[in-house]
Amino acid sequence: MEKEKILQYFYKEEAALFQEADQTRKMYCGDEVHLRGIIEFSNYCKRDCLYCGLRRSNNKLTRYRLSVNEIFEISLKASDLGYETIVLQSGEDEYYGIEDLCRLVSRIKKELKCAVTLCIGERTFEDYKSFKEAGADRYLLKFETSDKNLFCQLKPDSSYEKRLECIYFLKTLGYEIGSGNMVGLPGQSVETLAEDILFMYNLDLDMIGIGPFIPHPDTPLKDSQCGSLIDTLKTVAVTRIVTKNTHIPATTAVGSIEIEGRQKALQCGANVIMPNLTPVEYREYYQLYPNKICLTEKPSSCRACLEGIVRSLGRTIAQGCGPSLKKNESKKEVLG
Repeated sequence: MEKEKILQYFYKEEAALFQEADQTRKMYCGDEVHLRGIIEFSNYCKRDCLYCGLRRSNNKLTRYRLSVNEIFEISLKASDLGYETIVLQSGEDEYYGIEDLCRLVSRIKKELKCAVTLCIGERTFEDYKSFKEAGADRYLLKFETSDKNLFCQLKPDSSYEKRLECIYFLKTLGYEIGSGNMVGLPGQSVETLAEDILFMYNLDLDMIGIGPFIPHPDTPLKDSQCGSLIDTLKTVAVTRIVTKNTHIPATTAVGSIEIEGRQKALQCGANVIMPNLTPVEYREYYQLYPNKICLTEKPSSCRACLEGIVRSLGRTIAQGCGPSLKKNESKKEVLG
């Protein structure tokens, strides 16, 4: 795989690119759309990333934490609505003890029979091992950009090497791994995006999340330009063509910059939607970016809405927890 081959796709006529991505998705992933419910259980974060509304320096944000029992009760309601994957997401918050989180994961697995995905940032190898032994199936850890210089500018209190080390820890432990990037970051280029896709291809990720950069008013990047829908969709499409059978979500962020953004993402390679199951009274405070959609929608209404979206595209809601499509399959050269 070469970056030049990936770049060629970015300059392909858009309609033809999206059609090829949709055909690739259909061939390798089928017409099913996987629903994975997210519970944003804490918006505290020790990091100070320049782009994120949860950054520790944002003193304007109302902070909250859900108790372990509250998280389980929300997971129970999600299971009752038919969700078979629960995504537990937070800022990098060290408030929760490892034993408490492990008990929570174990309880969800045993009592609800759901797949559990964690998205709680950088941890030690021992922590990841404990979560895996408790039953965690998947872990999401986005790197946002593979450009080391840009990464260090945007995440001044983070280490590029540490981020990658954590991803390799997760691979060693046998997690299904999700990562991904943002499109439209200040200082980013088409070449940078091609390098991101090549990087993700080489990591052989099980899921890749791609969303537009949306400037938050209470961050140092508040006056930056928002990532565009078309550039985000092109990145989704090229990623689908290159990676073939990686799960790719139609992100909430792409739906937040255009009302039909998620539908368009599903038509150019995406095969996952991750609805928000966080209690309505807390959603407005989980501000990675502003103007997020579905802040007041009840989980039951959300489920019905998503089913309508999927049906309108001639697709079906997947049954089961939607495991990785890469297991037991040899990696193949795509662009040969």
